Amino acid sequence: MRQHVGIPLPDGSTLAATLALPEGTAPAAGWPGMVVVHEIYGVEPDMLNVVDLCAENGYAAVLPDLYSHGTRIGCLARAMHQLATGKPGRPAADIDATRRWLADRDDVDGGRLGVIGFCMGGGFALAYAASEPPGVRAASVNYGAVPRDQEELRSVCPVVGSYGGRDLGFRSHGTRLREHMRALGIDHDVEVYPTAGHSFMTDGHHPIAKLALFPLRHGLVRPAADDAWQRTFAFFDEHLANHE
Repeated sequence: MRQHVGIPLPDGSTLAATLALPEGTAPAAGWPGMVVVHEIYGVEPDMLNVVDLCAENGYAAVLPDLYSHGTRIGCLARAMHQLATGKPGRPAADIDATRRWLADRDDVDGGRLGVIGFCMGGGFALAYAASEPPGVRAASVNYGAVPRDQEELRSVCPVVGSYGGRDLGFRSHGTRLREHMRALGIDHDVEVYPTAGHSFMTDGHHPIAKLALFPLRHGLVRPAADDAWQRTFAFFDEHLANHE
């Protein structure tokens, strides 16, 4: 069951977030944890569904609202600036605060954490995972931006990634991510699905985006989504759930 939570930040403010826990009693060591990083559209129903899906698969999952500081436009501008410059900013600090809050819970094993992101959040998840955050053992990057310089990812944990071959904006990032991981010798599973476009893994209803972002071939593609989710949780299970 989802619940709204507040994550305390160093400046005394509170970050709004949504938490979902697996059913039943937590194991003695605690559940493995997952930080979910939302798309550019923010905390929409499809992102909340991701939190539920993580919980159903045995992960204590939390979705921070990166747009909960000030105006949505201002938060989005800061997020885009961080992605463009590659320099840590408010979004990275919020993700780290979320990771620390989740790791400190009595029902979570802070040494078995993952991060998963989509679109804008995919780029953030990858960059954050490369900063060597404590306890983060695997990252899922879905149609997210990948830096050109592979050295920026040298310290990243194992990565699973999914991209759409019809996504003219980001399909090259999927190929780049696979090449970087191979060159760096980092465990990975990166797939580019020929029939899929952008945001193909979640059932989001963004009619304006489908028109305005036509080159991305935006929208759910169920067969590719089902396979991508199967791969994603298999990867997380290998690196998180099955390790004590």
